[in-house]
Parts: sequence; C-alpha cells; structure tokens
Amino acid sequence: MAKYREFKGLDLPSIDKEVLAFWDAENIFDKSIEERPKDNTFVFYEGPPSANGQPGIHHVMARTVKDLFCRFHTMQGKRVERKGGWDTHGLPIELNVEKRLGITKEDIGKKITVEQYNQECRTTVMQFKDQWDDITRKMGYWVDLD
Repeated sequence: MAKYREFKGLDLPSIDKEVLAFWDAENIFDKSIEERPKDNTFVFYEGPPSANGQPGIHHVMARTVKDLFCRFHTMQGKRVERKGGWDTHGLPIELNVEKRLGITKEDIGKKITVEQYNQECRTTVMQFKDQWDDITRKMGYWVDLD
C-alpha cells in the first residue's frame, strides 16, 4: 500500500480549461492593464519569436521567466503593457525562404523582387502562427501581439 493515497478527484485539464475560459470571458488580461494608473507604467517589449517552426518547451521556459517580471510589476500596482510581434526577417526565416525558393541572398532583386522576398518571409513566419497563439494562450502568457 502506498504511503500517500492518490487524490482521484483532481482533474487538471478541466481546471485549466475553466481558468482560461474565465480569463477570456472576463477580459482579465485587459483589466490587468486598464485598471491601473497610466502614470505608473512598466512596458515590456517581447523579443519577437522567429516562428519559423513549431513552439517548443524552450520557448515556454523563456516566456515563463519573462512573464515573471510582468506579473511582479503588475502585483506592484503598475500598468504593465506587454508588446510583442513577429520576427519576419530573422536569419532562420531568411535561410528557410532561400532554401525553399532555391535562391541565394545575391538573387534577391534579380530573380525575385525585394517585395516578393519580404512577402515570402512574412508568409513563412505566419505558417505556424496558430500553434504559437495556442501555446501562448495555454501557458497563460499575456502579451499583446496585435
């Protein structure tokens, strides 16, 4: 017999869904900003992820550390604005696009226009955006990506 009995009534996936639904329904992220004074701010600029692939546990770990600072300042009564975006021209994105199109950096402006290249980079980044949005929401990482 085990020294400690397992509590079988704990349904963590259900609790997780309930908390996320509550945060969404009550606009908790927005309230955490709007209900604090505009003259006492802390602005956090997230280094935008280079979303050229699926998010991994290393992204969750890094975002958890970043989130600690934002939540700390929020608990101190500061208006914490979290600003994010997408890295559409990080080296991994550019190499991915060049490989996929069969071009080199020297071909940009010759075989493909700069505008076409930029659009390909944006499209490549957004390929995994839904997965990034999902993991961001599930881990409770509050950031304004718009």
